[in-house]
Amino acid sequence: MRSQYYTFESKVITLRKSGKTYGEIRKIIGRSIPKSTLSYWCRNVPLPPEYSNKIKLLNIANSEKGRRIALEVNKVKRKQYLDNLIKRNKYLSPLLSNQNIAKVALAMLYLGEGAKWKSNPGLLLGNSDPDVIKIYIKLLQKCYNIPLKEMHARVLYRADQDINFLTGFWSRITQIPKYNFYKTKPDPRTVGKKTKNKDYRGVCVVTCRGAEIQLELDIIAKMFLQT
Repeated sequence: MRSQYYTFESKVITLRKSGKTYGEIRKIIGRSIPKSTLSYWCRNVPLPPEYSNKIKLLNIANSEKGRRIALEVNKVKRKQYLDNLIKRNKYLSPLLSNQNIAKVALAMLYLGEGAKWKSNPGLLLGNSDPDVIKIYIKLLQKCYNIPLKEMHARVLYRADQDINFLTGFWSRITQIPKYNFYKTKPDPRTVGKKTKNKDYRGVCVVTCRGAEIQLELDIIAKMFLQT
């Protein structure tokens, strides 16, 4: 047994002199020798000059591999977390088929994002998030049966953006026809400034009749504040 270890020790020292790492040595000799033993055998072995660079490159590669693995693990965990949230709250979605509950949801949305009576005697809500605009229109139609042909829109945009492209984009999102979009001018404060967010499509402002509706939504929201 001791002679066998001497043989392994000799091979290890030879491999170490050539610049092999302990992990590479284990693979070559096919033995899972403890690192402490390898370190002891090679304590006086001079390493080649290029060994330091090799270790640096290996550390970088291992670090990148570790990051990739961590990203994949986090993706899986996040998906599981989101799936859990969906499962836990799935029962809420059908509740919006009830017009009264939908009206409460609309009142809360308008409280946060809509223009109030003092600034606009009618319904007006603007947002840069397409989902917010789609939910608003869907709730308006469900609660008050306002047809799309009676809705108008305008796009608030930056100076380096193409208004024709933006109008087409928001027309597809809202299903409001292009001829119902008001003409607008770019924000003068953005002249000479590049838009950093490539996904930014401006702010879509949806307007329609409904001074009485706006007041009703305001009252519903205030009723919840008083409870």
